[in-house]
Amino acid sequence: MSSKVRVRFAPSPTGPLHIGGVRTALYNYLFAKKHDGDFVLRIEDTDQNRYVEGAEDYIKEALNWCGIPYDEGPGKEKGFGPYRQSERKDSYREYAEKLIASGNAYYAFDTSDELDAHRKDHEEKGKTFIYNWHNRLKLKNSLSLSVSEVQEKLDAGEDYVIRFKSPENEILQLNDIIRGKMEIDTNILDDKVLFKSDGMPTYHLANIVDDHLMEISHVIRGEEWLPSLALHYMLYRAFGWEAPQFAHLPLILKPQGKGKLSKRDGEKMGFPVFPLEWKDPKSGEVAAGYREDGYFPGAVVNMLAFLGWNPGTEQEFFELEELVKAFELERVHKGGAKFDPEKTKWFQQHYIQIADNDLLTDKFENELNKKEISAPRDYIANVVDLIKERVVFVEDFWDQGSFFFVSPTSFDPKDSKKAWKEGTGSLMTELVGVLESQDDFTSENIQAEVKNWIKSKEIGFGKVMMPLRLALVGALQGPDLYKIAEFIGKEETINRIKKAVNTLD
Repeated sequence: MSSKVRVRFAPSPTGPLHIGGVRTALYNYLFAKKHDGDFVLRIEDTDQNRYVEGAEDYIKEALNWCGIPYDEGPGKEKGFGPYRQSERKDSYREYAEKLIASGNAYYAFDTSDELDAHRKDHEEKGKTFIYNWHNRLKLKNSLSLSVSEVQEKLDAGEDYVIRFKSPENEILQLNDIIRGKMEIDTNILDDKVLFKSDGMPTYHLANIVDDHLMEISHVIRGEEWLPSLALHYMLYRAFGWEAPQFAHLPLILKPQGKGKLSKRDGEKMGFPVFPLEWKDPKSGEVAAGYREDGYFPGAVVNMLAFLGWNPGTEQEFFELEELVKAFELERVHKGGAKFDPEKTKWFQQHYIQIADNDLLTDKFENELNKKEISAPRDYIANVVDLIKERVVFVEDFWDQGSFFFVSPTSFDPKDSKKAWKEGTGSLMTELVGVLESQDDFTSENIQAEVKNWIKSKEIGFGKVMMPLRLALVGALQGPDLYKIAEFIGKEETINRIKKAVNTLD
C-alpha cells in the first residue's frame, strides 16, 4: 500500500445524500487535505434493485455545493477506476475463489427454506441460529461435502453462496483511531456471505477488494459499520494484504437525543436533513434541502464539522481552510452527536453577517424582482448594509425591510394601541411642519431638528418616536428611525405620517 494518504467516500445511489453522509464526506475531505492526500468518490451500486435514477448526480452536486469536491472518481479518472462498483463486478469472483483456494472461504448450498427451518428450530429451543464454526460441518457446504459432491452441484448449476470461514477460538486485537483498542472473540462471529452464484459480491467483499485496489490508506466511515470491522480485518489478513487504518464516526442523533436523525424528524420539526432539495423520481415527493431553504454552504459545513468533532479551542467559526488545519481524527467524539436545528441557524446568521454585500445585494435584488419591485442597486445595497445584522436568511431582508420599498398598507393593531394616544395626531401634524422646513434631509440633520423640537415642547421622546416609527414602518420595529426617513426621502416620510394621521386618528 502506498504511503500517500488516500481516503474514499463510498455512498450508495439509493436516494438523496443524508447530512450524515455529507459529514462523513466532509471528515474524509478534511483528513485528505490536511495530509496532502486524495479524496476519492466511489459509487457502491451493486444493489441494482435499490438504485435510484439521478442519485449519483445528486451526490456529486451536493459535494460541489458544500465546497468539498472529490479529487478522483466518476468523470475524474486517475488510474484506479472504474469508480462505480457495478462496472467492477467481473473482478470479484476471482477474489472470492482465491479465498476458497486458501481455505478462508467455502461454497454453501443451503437453500433459504432450509436456513429458515434451522432458524425456526433454534427459536423454538430458545436459541439463536448462527452459521459458523459450531454447526458448519452439519450444514450443506464444501466443508461437509466431498470434493466430487461439490463439483457435481456446481456443474448442475445449483445456487450457492461463498461464505467466509471465521476462525475458531481466536481473540482479534483491533484498533480504531477514534475508539482505540478493541478485542473480538471470533467464536461469536457468523460466516458472512461474500459472493452469490448470480455473480454479485456482497458489500463486504466488494468493499475490501476495492479499497485495496484503490490503495485506500484510511477508511473513515459511520459507526454503523463497526460490527463489520472484525470481518473486514480478517479479510485483509486472509488475502495477505496490509489493512488500512479505520476510524468509525459517531451517529448524528435526533434533536431530542435518542435515536438516529431521520428524514421524518426534519419533516416533523421543519428543518432539512438533505444538503439539496430532492424530488423523488417515482413518487414526485419533494424533500427540503439546505441550499433551497436559503442556507449558505459555509454555515452547513461549519455546523456539520462540529457534529462529533471539537477543535479543543474556543473558536466556533471556521472557514474551510481553517477546518483543514484544525481537523484531527483523534478529536472526534465516540458518543453520538445531537443535532440542533437552532445551532444551524446561528451559524447561518454568522455567515450572512460576514457575506460580501455585493452577493447579498444580488440575492435581495432577485427577491425584489420576483415581487416586481425595482430600485437603484446602490439603494438596495444601502438597505442590505443597514439591516443585515437582523436577518438569518436572504428572504428575511424583505420581512425586515419591506417598508424601504413600499409604504405600509396597515398598522399593527397592538403597536397602534401602544403608540397612538389622544393628541398624537395633532403632534404628528406639527412634526410634518418641522420636517417640511428641512432642506438637508440626512439622518443627522433630521435627528437634530426633531430632538430640538421635542425638547422645546417639553414632552417625552416616546410620545413622538413611537408613533413616528409606526407611521413609517407600520409596526414598532426596524433599524434606526432617522436612517429610514433619510432612505425613503422627505416626500415619502411626510406622506406616510399624513396617512397614519388619517388612518389612526
